[in-house]
Amino acid sequence: MITWIYRGVVLLVLVLVALDLFGERDRRKQLVAAIVLVPLVLRLLMLK
Repeated sequence: MITWIYRGVVLLVLVLVALDLFGERDRRKQLVAAIVLVPLVLRLLMLK
């Protein structure tokens, strides 16, 4: 049960960061958002 809640929170943050990535025009901020996405995707897939 707690795993599904954790995955839901990670998915929510992942979607918000992805929306920020595609909505941002500054390349530096896009790069930072892309770097942040990598660990979030790994956490969603339960990989370390």
